[in-house]
Amino acid sequence: MLLVTGITGHSGSYFLQELINNNYEGQIRCVVRETSDTTSIDNSGLNIEKVVGSIENREFIEKAMNEVEVVMHIYNIHHSPMIVEASIKNNVKRAILVHTTGIYSQFKYASEGYRNIEKKVIELTKNPKCPTSITILRPSMIYGDLCDSNMSKFIKMIDKFRVFPVINKGESLLQPVNARDLGKAFYNVLMSSKDTEGKAYDLSGEKPIKMIDAFKLINKELNKKTTYINVPLSLGVFFARIIKILTLKKIDYVERVQRMGEDRNYSHKNATSDFGYNPMTFNEGIKLEVREYLKKNRS
Repeated sequence: MLLVTGITGHSGSYFLQELINNNYEGQIRCVVRETSDTTSIDNSGLNIEKVVGSIENREFIEKAMNEVEVVMHIYNIHHSPMIVEASIKNNVKRAILVHTTGIYSQFKYASEGYRNIEKKVIELTKNPKCPTSITILRPSMIYGDLCDSNMSKFIKMIDKFRVFPVINKGESLLQPVNARDLGKAFYNVLMSSKDTEGKAYDLSGEKPIKMIDAFKLINKELNKKTTYINVPLSLGVFFARIIKILTLKKIDYVERVQRMGEDRNYSHKNATSDFGYNPMTFNEGIKLEVREYLKKNRS
């Protein structure tokens, strides 16, 4: 049996679609909340059992692991240690954990917690007698439709404002990954256990793109002209710190601004080699998202 967390979420919904597209025949158990919209699960035609509860409840998770052979943990990196502990306790053969390339950030707040989580799950499974093997998947910035919290925000701002500030001329590199490609990757890893067990993979977009060029592609698809104003990184950080002080730390964008000047491009060659990962171009992916935005907001 396959246990899935986060199947009603952004990338999780595309994983569900891949299960449907490939006529997955195995038993699936999905962890959902009482407030989750499970329409897509109910109409999937797959052999799915829904278990309702909180992933933060250890007793609930351990019970949900009963008779499970493989776990696909998509929901939240912070719950990975508990997922792995429950997997080991229930003799689950394999746990696939969706983490983040944020682990590579040079800024402590953005990366230290992620590194500690990965260190803990590796420690939990390094015993030769451990029944559970792990595979770690690290998506880069995720985009793809209006459910994402990344490019969808930029699309809205670029559509609204004719003058737009960019840090360090927008020269920093990004490599956003489309959620559709993640859904395919999750499925392919699930079906490639021998090639992927005990490994970690970065899942990024087709190739790096400068932030300013990504914005200009959005401009093109929106058919809008925008004037970009350069803001030096030091000045952006200064204003972010002022806002943090004035709001008594309630609004803290300091590291967000700092990361705007940080290159975030990552190779996915190992994923391509081991399970045929082949992500779409950013040009193709952003067209889909902008079209969805225009359909919703200009119809």
